[in-house]
Amino acid sequence: MKNLLSLALLFVALATVQSIAQDKKPASPKETVEGSIDGTKVSIVYHRPSAKGRKVMGDLVPFGQVWRTGANDATTITFDKAVSIEGKTLAAGTYSLFTIPGENEWTVIFNSEPKQWGAYKYDEKKDVLRVKVKPGKVDFTETFTISIDKNGVNMSWENTSASFKIKKG
Repeated sequence: MKNLLSLALLFVALATVQSIAQDKKPASPKETVEGSIDGTKVSIVYHRPSAKGRKVMGDLVPFGQVWRTGANDATTITFDKAVSIEGKTLAAGTYSLFTIPGENEWTVIFNSEPKQWGAYKYDEKKDVLRVKVKPGKVDFTETFTISIDKNGVNMSWENTSASFKIKKG
């Protein structure tokens, strides 16, 4: 009887731990944003880290270094047709989206290897396109956010935003 009671208590404890673990939300939840720009379908899959009281730009996300543009897996962007990004042509397809943030200029990178973890195995030789954009200031944004509007893609986090224009190719 004592063994049966001990076994029952162990079962309840394990079930409780499993239930708590399943209810825990990921620190950087996965997000998919989709839109249409100039007749082209655009889809972006990324993970959304939060500032959580940390200094983000220039610290958590160092200036002058390749950033996966989110958390966890590299961010991916898919175009169903050829596009022009900041005046440069890019074929239809799925790309990893990296950035090199800077105080006065960001480099936006479209890389031909979409399935990779972070930027740990980033290979510059697989870059298909790089464009330069100017960052801007925005009201505080706690969680990294990418959005699509009629002119292009916008990224914002902390007090910084960066955007790139997209037109049909």
